Amino acid sequence: MASRWRKNLTKTSAATGFVSGMYSLVTHRQLSSKNGTFQLDGLHEAVEVVTDPYGVPHIYAANEDDLYFAQGYVHAQDRLWQMDLHRRIGAGRLSEILGPMTLEVDRFSRRLGMHRAAVADTATLPDHDRHILEAYARGVNSFITHHKNKLSVEFTILGYQPEPWQPSDTLQWGKVQAWSLNGNWETELIRARIISKIGPERAVKLEAGYDPQHPLIIPPGVAYQGINLGLLEQYEQLQTLSGFSIMGGSNNWVVDGTMTESGAPLLCNDPHLGQAAPSIWYECHLIAGDLDVTGASFPGAPGVIIGHNQHIAWGVTNAVSDVQDLYVEKFNPENPRQYEFRGQWAEAEVIREEILVKGNEQPVVEEVRVTRHGPIITHLPAISQAQTTEGELTELPLALRWTSLEAGTLLTAVRQINRASNWQEFQHALRSWDTPAQNFVYADNAGNIGYTMAGNIPIRAKGQSIVPVPGWSGEYEWTGRIPFEELPRTYNPDQHFLVTANHRVVNDDYPYYITHEWLNGYRAQRIQDLLTSKKKLTVADMAEIQHDQYCLPAAEIVPYILQIEPANAMARAAQEILQTWDYQLRPDSIGASLYSTFVRKLERLVLDAVLGDDEDLLHNYLGKSISALGTLNGYAGRTRPLLLRLLREQQDSWFANSVLPMDPPPGRLPWKEHWQARWRNSKRDWAAISYAGNMEQSIQ
Repeated sequence: MASRWRKNLTKTSAATGFVSGMYSLVTHRQLSSKNGTFQLDGLHEAVEVVTDPYGVPHIYAANEDDLYFAQGYVHAQDRLWQMDLHRRIGAGRLSEILGPMTLEVDRFSRRLGMHRAAVADTATLPDHDRHILEAYARGVNSFITHHKNKLSVEFTILGYQPEPWQPSDTLQWGKVQAWSLNGNWETELIRARIISKIGPERAVKLEAGYDPQHPLIIPPGVAYQGINLGLLEQYEQLQTLSGFSIMGGSNNWVVDGTMTESGAPLLCNDPHLGQAAPSIWYECHLIAGDLDVTGASFPGAPGVIIGHNQHIAWGVTNAVSDVQDLYVEKFNPENPRQYEFRGQWAEAEVIREEILVKGNEQPVVEEVRVTRHGPIITHLPAISQAQTTEGELTELPLALRWTSLEAGTLLTAVRQINRASNWQEFQHALRSWDTPAQNFVYADNAGNIGYTMAGNIPIRAKGQSIVPVPGWSGEYEWTGRIPFEELPRTYNPDQHFLVTANHRVVNDDYPYYITHEWLNGYRAQRIQDLLTSKKKLTVADMAEIQHDQYCLPAAEIVPYILQIEPANAMARAAQEILQTWDYQLRPDSIGASLYSTFVRKLERLVLDAVLGDDEDLLHNYLGKSISALGTLNGYAGRTRPLLLRLLREQQDSWFANSVLPMDPPPGRLPWKEHWQARWRNSKRDWAAISYAGNMEQSIQ
């Protein structure tokens, strides 16, 4: 016993030594200095970098080459590990440094092919853009070369040196970012699963639609009329598919000088990209010749994405546009390299991707098939191991067509936006903005404000595609893109302000299909309410709006909760708290906790009654991503409008033909019976659920 104890003590001591060593490595490691003068090959003239008290670098250069060289250098100085991690995500090369744990992510990334598309885009870059990317890459690589022994601790822990930065790495990172903002391929799959489970007639009821009281960016002149016409027919298209079972966000706003105390426009932007340490953003100030621009950049890319120069300011939010389609492909049972299109066999491009895995001697091979619609993103057997009949495939072959996998000109847009001095030049720059499609708000020092949606948004032969469609028929092809001149825009509007928050931006009269995936309009409505609540706005008022935590849905839902007859003292105490709650979702608010818990439980009760006990499907509908590269999908945030619609309409028929298993034969069961059955079978938190259970009294 004593001997065994000494052995464990030795292990503990070794572990303690390792932890102590790592702590010393992290806390005492000498990093690159930000003071002094450095002699760097590749610069044409002297460059000065001044870091202010907030850690923001101000880069002063005599020419554009040196400016972007220096930006690459300071990005690498502060964020090289982040940059290397991001390019490995896009290229499917995480397993080289992290081992088998990331193999499935790498396999998906290799099938998707953002790295292949980035290399192809690099070959077609305009000379000016290529020159900028090469200068930026030289700056990154200069830092790597001069600091091989002083890189951040992650490289030491994982035991590798970063490879030289390439121009294609920058373009690839743009596609990774676009992927995080374009998720409608995933909602197509989820919608298909819902249809498979409950049928198209009932699945359409789970589309929350859009509240007509929420504002449009461009005043439409007519009231919004609900979900897109023909949605049910779009669902029914899926039933014709052979072999298929019946599938971000941000705020920005701008006000003109008539609404401000200063008499000048005020523009605000609140990007809702994922919170991370370090941030996905990198603030910087770039000065060279007539270029003087400051704002938020992406480590790994030159220029400023959101910011202002000496003449204009701009902000962006995700336009939530439908730029991805899934095509069900039919492969030749006799030749898995061939797929059907309009009655003939076409040759698929076959790409051999070798994935190196740390600790493995041999690479993992992923054979990618690419059709006219794009890469097959579902996993299929290797061609050498393919089954002899199509029916034996374990997954349905789904090809992804996505605008970001096609030729891109985003860098041109960023370069021109950074130099724009007026509305016309800004519009010219946005012509080159392709993916992801964004809502831009604008202000200039002449007092003008404006809004433009910019991006490559496809026109489809069938109008819209909200479920996976047949790839073999040729009926669902893309026929072009919405002309830039016909994308939504407005300039100096009569209401003197503009707001975007990923919500619907056009009415039913707009001639093109943009998306069915608009986010709800609560944030936009709240911003508009606050902007119009004062006669003259200040910068301090804008800061208050950005920090506002008022919950519009709570103001509608809580009155229903207060109508419930409390079943016990706990419920009565909860109602008393909610009665005086200010609807602010502060972390320390008991009322906010009660409301959030109640609504979360209510969502589960309602959706369980319709979707049954399929936990994965329920989580997907509530917004959990099915992708190895994502966390949320396009369904996130849809349940609040749905719950409010049900509470207002009090429709028992919504629950007709429920899939909820229960002893009596399922039929047309109203809310009360559905929820009571769920409560009887539930093994969750009984206190919270019994409180939510009284909800049915408020809708009789």
